[in-house]
Amino acid sequence: MTYLWLALAFIAAAVIAGVIFARQGAQPGETGKHWKAVGLAFAALAVLTAVFDSVMIGMELFHYDASHILGLKVGLAPIEDFAYPLAGVVALPGLWMWLTRNRKRSSESRTESRLKGLVPQAVLASRPVSWINTAYPFAAAMLLTTREIDWVLVVGTFYFLIPYNLAMYGINDVFDYESDLKNPRKGGMEGALLQPHLHRPMLWLAAITNVPFLLLLAFVGGPAAWISLTVSAFAVVAYSVAGLRFKERPVLDSLTSSTHFVSPAVVGLTLAGAEVTPGLLVLLAAFFLWGMAAHAFGAVQDIEPDRQAGIGSIATVFGARRAVRLAVVLWLVAGLAMLATPWPGPLAAIIAVPYIVNCAPYWNVTDTTAARTNVAWRRFIWLNYGSGFLVTLIFILHWSLTS
Repeated sequence: MTYLWLALAFIAAAVIAGVIFARQGAQPGETGKHWKAVGLAFAALAVLTAVFDSVMIGMELFHYDASHILGLKVGLAPIEDFAYPLAGVVALPGLWMWLTRNRKRSSESRTESRLKGLVPQAVLASRPVSWINTAYPFAAAMLLTTREIDWVLVVGTFYFLIPYNLAMYGINDVFDYESDLKNPRKGGMEGALLQPHLHRPMLWLAAITNVPFLLLLAFVGGPAAWISLTVSAFAVVAYSVAGLRFKERPVLDSLTSSTHFVSPAVVGLTLAGAEVTPGLLVLLAAFFLWGMAAHAFGAVQDIEPDRQAGIGSIATVFGARRAVRLAVVLWLVAGLAMLATPWPGPLAAIIAVPYIVNCAPYWNVTDTTAARTNVAWRRFIWLNYGSGFLVTLIFILHWSLTS
């Protein structure tokens, strides 16, 4: 079987699923807009695919058997490679629209979601749009260290892609239920509104899907991996559960939140046996500052519902204006720190600029207008994908220079 026939089968399944999901999930009048958006998204993905594939093929990271492809190429990328972004962009937005089809309901009706099952609610709670933010640091750290793909890399990447996020966000949504009821942005891509009868099952699901992976990764790692896995898992739990609630302790909330994203990279490095160098420590410190900035800025939009629910955060204590300014400074310091890393690390300093530009217009925001920062927060979510693109190009350059 050639690559073409595999791709066509994959596309056919995705088209069928995408059409069904779109028809079930679209609001009246949204179908046309949905497919226009799908077309635009595929155009962007096709450009990225052509660039990434051409760069990686040009660097001989992998190659294709000429007898299994048609021979048509865009740049160096075989035309068959565009099948997978096409399949993804046709199926996944429809799936997301189906999962979140009740998002426009009123505040009261939000408590009566049609998605009553645990699995759909768990998927929604895990923030699929943010899965990559934890899986990527692990995979990149381990792959750049070991220079090979083995089962530990695959298993660890899967763990930090789905189960880890299910625990991190699922536990959060259980213990934040009261404040989430007052938060209009819950019930979509920014988090589920978990019904009380799903709270205990969600906690069990988080435990069942996480513990086996933690034990397996600990088994193949040494003491350093045990420590990093323990810190990572503890940060996930301590951030939200009653009794600890690090998210209600100003500054500690930002430190813990940043740990959620940096610890997967540290786990990857420890499992791979990476050598600890000054440059690596500076890179991790810059990443940690980026995480703290992201948390501080994200907390600003929730000042009002958090205060109504009696929840403290770095934003409720510092106030919207100082929290935004702190985020700008942290992103700036993170960017400057990257200038102190070995080449090509300094190129990553430019990645801080879009975040600062996105956040800076709210330099004088007040507590009463804090909710308006949600517009920038939603841009922040998508900025992460652009940053991932640039980081990947820098990693490829690093790979090439150090091979």
